[in-house]
Amino acid sequence: MSKIHKIVLFFLVINTMAAQNLPYVHSHNDYSQAVPFWNAFSAGANSIEVDVFLKDNKLYATHSEEDIIEGRTIENLYLEPLQKVVSLGFGENKHVQLLVDVKSDAYKTLDVLINVLKNYPILIHSDKISFAISGNRPKPAEYKNYPDYITFDYQSLDAISADALQKVSLVSLDYGNFSQWNGKGRLTKADKERIINVIKEAKRFNKPFRFWGTPDSKSAWKCFADLGIDFINTDHPFNCIQYVKSLPQRVYTNKVFSKVYTPSFEYDQKSQSVKNIILLIGDGNGLSELSAAALANNGTLTITQLKSIGLMKTQSSDDFTTDSAAAGTALATGEKTYNRAIGVDSLGKRIKNITEVLQAHQFNTGIITTDDVTGATPAAFYAHQKDRGEEHNIAQDLLKSKLNLFAGGGKNRFNDFGDFKILESPKAIGTSKNNKVGFFMSNSGVPGVLEGRDNLLAEITEHSLAYFKSKKQPFFLMVEGAQIDSYGHRNDVAGIVSEGVDFDKAVTQAIKFADANKGTLVIITADHETSGFSIPQGDLKAHQIEGDFTTHDHTGTLVPIFAYGPHSGEFTGVYENNEVFHKILSLLKLSKN
Repeated sequence: MSKIHKIVLFFLVINTMAAQNLPYVHSHNDYSQAVPFWNAFSAGANSIEVDVFLKDNKLYATHSEEDIIEGRTIENLYLEPLQKVVSLGFGENKHVQLLVDVKSDAYKTLDVLINVLKNYPILIHSDKISFAISGNRPKPAEYKNYPDYITFDYQSLDAISADALQKVSLVSLDYGNFSQWNGKGRLTKADKERIINVIKEAKRFNKPFRFWGTPDSKSAWKCFADLGIDFINTDHPFNCIQYVKSLPQRVYTNKVFSKVYTPSFEYDQKSQSVKNIILLIGDGNGLSELSAAALANNGTLTITQLKSIGLMKTQSSDDFTTDSAAAGTALATGEKTYNRAIGVDSLGKRIKNITEVLQAHQFNTGIITTDDVTGATPAAFYAHQKDRGEEHNIAQDLLKSKLNLFAGGGKNRFNDFGDFKILESPKAIGTSKNNKVGFFMSNSGVPGVLEGRDNLLAEITEHSLAYFKSKKQPFFLMVEGAQIDSYGHRNDVAGIVSEGVDFDKAVTQAIKFADANKGTLVIITADHETSGFSIPQGDLKAHQIEGDFTTHDHTGTLVPIFAYGPHSGEFTGVYENNEVFHKILSLLKLSKN
């Protein structure tokens, strides 16, 4: 392959990466890794660095003569493995740059290297492998004297001739000359401007750019990726590559916004009687999920306007980490139970839920969810089954229940709808005169907001509140934003943020209703946190969130609880999730029996 063709290929690869806004990862001092070459290659590194020192006509992989370990040569550690990579077709669509950092005399070392490479024709003629010489190098005017397969790492911003530039494969500079940032926190404004200017100046060469001696942390990797570095320098290639590759899935620029409502606080925390209860549950909506939604929504939500705030413990009776069934049952019945249980205690015995208790006192009741209506959380408010998987029986429990209203997905789970009048639009809910109504958001699974659900949850909440108001009786309504949890299980930042913001739109409808209807208490919480979500970085002005995860499952962390309306202060503090049920009945001056 000609020199021009090889250079063109190399830049096609670089440009492909740039189009995805993802840099390459350069495994710095790779020879010092526990398993040189193979660790970096299998992790996906596109540039691998080996220091070489010439002694007794051998090219040792080492930083200095004193550190030489017999047998650790560039051939044993790099050239022979590279030959296997090419001959066996590993990484077929991957280009690997071997950056040879020369620590001994430049001219003598390069002469030996070229003689050694002649024994590896498969490498020097491969379009998958390139060799870049760093460290001690000839003068730029002498670059042209070397074979086509030898290119150079140019370590200056000074202009060089066109002939010399043609032999340059990348430009590298010492990061320490421009900033002392250690990778914790953020670059100072002055350092950032300096780094941006250096990168801009270096890129005038139209070559890939790298800093060496950089801080080696996630914050640094993200910073350099954002600033347009072509090669991130790292001593932790596997972690760095996994991090960089995951950025497109973990960095989300928000496109869904909740118009923040400022409550009147006229009835908030007052000692007035409670008439209506609106319980909103953000499934999986831990503090970090809530924070992400707020920060992506211009830094605030309707939820974050509220003053009565507490924290809730979520452990089930049989596990440190709850599932939605046990958590929903605790909220709905006031009793802890085992994971997977729906409306039964830890012995599998049926227990009354809050809708059943309140129905006996002439309350109207309803449930809304962006899950199937037979999902674990909504089911806990009407069903009694020993396992959440008994969906047919749960569906039958819904039809036998005394609920006045349900809305959610999963129409295909029903052969008939019993006494429920199935309506065709959210608006029809608000004007219905029927005593039992249902609305299906979908035939099966409910789409996410980013999949076209739009403002459906808020619209259903608004019209359901109008429906209950028209009945002129006290009511209990549970509203679940179910898919914060769904996207948490998938480690999908876009879904978590957009569903969190959407959930706030439903909260807004509830708070507005409470302001207009004296005696309405709004409670907002989560059944548990999902995914161990965290927010390492973001951009408020750009509505951008970078999320990270520790698991694809639920966690045992405390979840926030907010309240608004009369006696909302009763929900502050730290307590178990099953206490919510008892607090509600106490305020209503009712007993469970």
